[in-house]
Order: sequence, then structure tokens, then C-alpha cells
Amino acid sequence: MTETFHFHPAPDAGVGDLGSVLQATLPLLSQLLEAVPARVVVIDVEERFAWGNHEFFKFTGLHPKQVLGQPIGRIIGDAAYAGYDAVRERLGSGQTVAWEGWTELAGAGRRYMREHLVPVDVRDGVPQSTVVMSLDLTELKRRDAELSAKVAELEASEALKSSIFDHAMAALVSTDETGHIVEFNPAAVAMFGIPRAAALGRSVAEVMIPPRLRAAHEAGMARVSAGGERRVMGQRMEMPALRADGSEFPIEMVLWRTDVAGQIFYTASIFDLSERQSARSEIERQREALRQSEKLTAMGSLLAGVAHELNNPLSIVMGRASLLAEKLGEHPLAGDAQRIHDAAERCGRIVRTFLNMARSRPANRSAVSINDLATAAIDMLAYVLRSHGIQVTLELLPGLPAVNADADQIGQIVLNLIVNAQQALGARDHGRRLVVATGLAPMTDGDRRRVPRVWLHVRDNGPGIAPELRRRIFEPFFTTKGEGVGTGLGLAVSRSIARDHGGELTLLDDGEGACFALQLPVSGQPEGGETEPLPLAEAGEADARVLVVDDEAEIADLIGEMLAGAGYEVMTAESGAVALAMLEEARFDAIVSDLHMPDVDGAALWREVRRRQPALARRMLFVTGDTLSPTARQFLDEARCGSLNKPFPKAELLARVNELLDR
Repeated sequence: MTETFHFHPAPDAGVGDLGSVLQATLPLLSQLLEAVPARVVVIDVEERFAWGNHEFFKFTGLHPKQVLGQPIGRIIGDAAYAGYDAVRERLGSGQTVAWEGWTELAGAGRRYMREHLVPVDVRDGVPQSTVVMSLDLTELKRRDAELSAKVAELEASEALKSSIFDHAMAALVSTDETGHIVEFNPAAVAMFGIPRAAALGRSVAEVMIPPRLRAAHEAGMARVSAGGERRVMGQRMEMPALRADGSEFPIEMVLWRTDVAGQIFYTASIFDLSERQSARSEIERQREALRQSEKLTAMGSLLAGVAHELNNPLSIVMGRASLLAEKLGEHPLAGDAQRIHDAAERCGRIVRTFLNMARSRPANRSAVSINDLATAAIDMLAYVLRSHGIQVTLELLPGLPAVNADADQIGQIVLNLIVNAQQALGARDHGRRLVVATGLAPMTDGDRRRVPRVWLHVRDNGPGIAPELRRRIFEPFFTTKGEGVGTGLGLAVSRSIARDHGGELTLLDDGEGACFALQLPVSGQPEGGETEPLPLAEAGEADARVLVVDDEAEIADLIGEMLAGAGYEVMTAESGAVALAMLEEARFDAIVSDLHMPDVDGAALWREVRRRQPALARRMLFVTGDTLSPTARQFLDEARCGSLNKPFPKAELLARVNELLDR
């Protein structure tokens, strides 16, 4: 039960009319102070509790008898009373003092208080009474602190989210339930090319999705909104997207749903797949190039075998035709024999050119005739050009200086240009023309090159190359040909080879069709025109004995007859094993041997001869149909022996044998 105590001043407190008024109003004032939701106490002049309302006693938990008449310090505690000391002087001046803050109250602990202290009847700087009105704001303050902490935590969380969202490498786009964009991070701005402010509030379909896919997107959104199956949530999807400039590009997207305070949001994490797809395409192109390379390697092995098989009969035809022409002398049939010889020699050049293309070997630069390379290329492609109805014109400037180049590599350029022209002419119904021309580039006074250059032009009267494609035709893997016709590497590789030789390959813009121009610096050695005849063995030096070794009896007889006609004593062996047996029985001054033979081949024969007769091993000449094969090249480099490519002219054979004997 709560008691109500009324404040009655001492009998002498009421003076005059004021005292009468106070006396009359005290009951009413007491009732008002009991009704306010604040703690109210009255402190007398001796700083003792004189009165307190119900809220005060309820807060302290003490009975009025335990409080009234007691010094305030004993009830509120020393820590709180120290605060009263700080305001005593201001109360003595008649000021009302208001303060707010944390204090330590006896029996209640640390509390947050707001108080107003009103001095009453101040005499000589001492209030006769002080009315104290207090509000305990501790719980409110704690709730404020908790709320502030939550706000700070929320702000920190928002800052962290913003930091992650704004600095994410992936494009992050959030929409509301209707599909309108509510968040668009910087990565999305960079990816889609649209400012964040311009994207917010717009439909995601309008901003990101190509027009042809928007109907499907809207149908999916409607299905999900109606509670249907969420087919794409959390799934990695690859799809085309739309940039602000209207271009499409491939993306990978993961979509998820978030419920926040009863609202539904969708967020997409997006990656641009343009570079990945470009890399994938590049890998596929490289795989295709590798497959083409493997085909060429296989073709090289096949051609090596074919060349060996062809070169043997070609050597016989060419050699026998040469011997027949010599025997006929001035007879009219001698011309026929010479034509057979020339045809066989041409076949030999074609086979050799094929081998040069198919074999991969280190660059071997020497003085090369650009006219010879052009002639060889036309010879090799003569049937193809003729069968396609192409009229070929050679405009080769005689006496051109030689170029210092790898004949095989430059020959590949010439062949590639002619084949390109032949394929381009296929688009023309009739009147197909191809011109291969050479010349010497003029030097001007201001020319900084200081080195003369020879040029080769391959011109056709085909459809030409469209202006918009001219700047791309030398790019790797770019081709204007149909699928399966080319890899797009020919011109790129050709230009690379030309530049590696200090030259250039360009497309000229000068009239009908296409004209490719190859320029190369000269080596300082003029072309010799016709090859001078190789020196034959002099009669006085041709009495040496030569052993001819070849498993092809016709080749062995041909070589033997050529050497015998020059005055050499010749013996033949049909295998390496027979040759070794003959070396045990007779003396020989030189050996001419085939390189590829069953049983004991040329390499094994040389090693055995070197063991038995080291001096004779240095006078061995090897005849082969494929000196470009890695094994043949490796052996010839090891043995430091000369080689003779099939088919060969008689003069070259005699000159090589003469060189051996001079050793």
C-alpha cells in the first residue's frame, strides 16, 4: 500500500499573504506532484529530505519513514551527492539548475538522469527549500544506444555491401519483382556501356537483353511471379547480351532471388565471355593449323618415298638419253634424245620442288636466282594451270642479280602466289590470264635502302580483292576462300618469310584483278644465266679405279657407263655387303654409292670403310633421291661426304668424282 505524504511548512514559514496563499494551495500542489510521472522531492535548508512523491519512493524502494529527515547523501550515495555539491553555489544565487547525464545512485546503480533543481526562498545565498524533479532515462538511453549500435552495424554492413558490390569484377545487376533495375554496379556500367543513373528504374529487358530474346525473358518472369518453376535460379547460363551501342556479346550469368522486408529482388552476377570465346576460337584455329601441319608432315614422308621411287627411273631416262645423244652425235635423232633428257630433267625439278616444300629443315641461304624460282614454280604447276585454261606469260628480266635467300622458302612464296592466282581465276568463265614478271627496282638519289632490290610480280585478271579486305589479307588465319580451301596462313607466312629476308610482300592496286609484289635485296652476285658446263676429268687423270654401289642394277650400269666413257676403270656392286667383299680383293681410288639400300646401306658401308681404309672413306660420293630427309642430312653432315641428287647430269657426276680423286 502506498502512502501519500503532504508537505507542511513549519508554523513560522507562512508570512503575510504569501504564506496564506501557500498554505491554501499546498494540498492541491501535493496532489499535482503526486500525479506527475516524474520523481519529485523537497530538500530543506539542511539538505535533508522533507518530502517526496510516490514515484520517488517507488524508485528507491524505501519507505518514507526511512527517507524523510535523512541527509540526501545517505540516501542517494556519495557519488550522486558530489554532483549536488557542484550546483549548490548556483542554487544559492536563485538559479534553476538543469542537468542530464550518467550518475551512480545508491541501491540503483548507474543510471541516466535528467533533473531540474528549483531553489525556493533564497536567504543570504541559501535556499530554504529546493524542489528536485527527476526523470530516469536509463532504459531510453540504453535503447538509444542499442539502436545506434544497430544503425552503426547496418551502416557498416551497407558500407561492406557497397564496397563489395562496387568493386566486384563481375557485373552485378539487381531488379525488383517487376524486373526494373534497382542496382547497377560499376562493372556493369563498364560492361554494358550505360551510366548507372540511366539504368536505374528501367526494365532489365530493355537495357540488357537482345530484342529477339525479350519475349522469352518476360514469359519466364511471369511464370516465376505466378509461383511457377524457377528454372534458371542458381544455374550458370551462357547467353547473348546487349550493349548500349546495340552490339551483342556472349555472357555467363548466375541469377538468385532475395526476400527483404517482404519485397522480392533478383540479382544477376554476369561475366563477359568475349575474350574466352575469342581464345576458344583461337585454340580451334591453332588446332586446325596443327592438323594441317600434321598433314604436311605426313605428305612429306609420303613424298620422300615417292621421290626415291621416281628419281631412280628418272635418273635412268635422263642418263640414257644423255648417253644416246652423245652416241648419235650429229644424227637427226640426237635432238629427240635431247628432248627426252630435258623432259626427264624437268620431272626431276618438279619432284625436288615438292620435296623442298614438304621437308622442314633449317634455313640455308645462298645466292639464288629469282628467275629460276619462278620458272621452277611454273614448271611444277604447268599441268594445273593448263587444265584450268589459264594462259601463262613469263616476263623475266634476264641477267638479274642473285638474292641471298633460302631457295626453298622463297620458292614457297612464289608457289603460294601462283596457286592463289589460279584459285582466284576460277571465278572467271573465260579469258583467264596469269603474268609472272621480274625486274630490278630503280634506285633514286633519296633512296635510303642503298641496296638494290629485285622484284617479282604475280598478276591475274580475276575478280581482285575488295577494298575493305585489302588491309586484312595478310592477317594470320584470315582467308577469303571457301571452307576447306585454305587455312588463311599462306599470305601471312609468306610476308613473314619475305621480311625475314629483308624484303617485303605487298598487294599492288594497279588495275584489273590482283597483283602481289615480292621484293628482295640483291646479294651482290649477278645471275649467271645459263650454268657453265662443269669441268670434266682430264684424260691423264682418268685412269683411276672407281667402285659403283647401287641395288638398282640399271642405275649402277648407267653410272658405270658414264664413268667408263670418261676413261675411269669401273667395277659395280649390287649391295653394300658385296662392295665390302670386293674391297677385300681389290684396290679402289673412289666409291660412288647409293645412300638408301637394303641390308648394308650407304651409311653402314661408309662406317665400315672408315674402319678399314680411312683414306678411302674420304673419297666417297653418295647418290640419293632425297638428301632433304633428316636422317640423310644428318649422316652426310657427320661423314662430310659429297652427295649427288637423282636425277643428275653426266657432267655433274664426272666433276664430283674428279673432286674426290683430287683429294
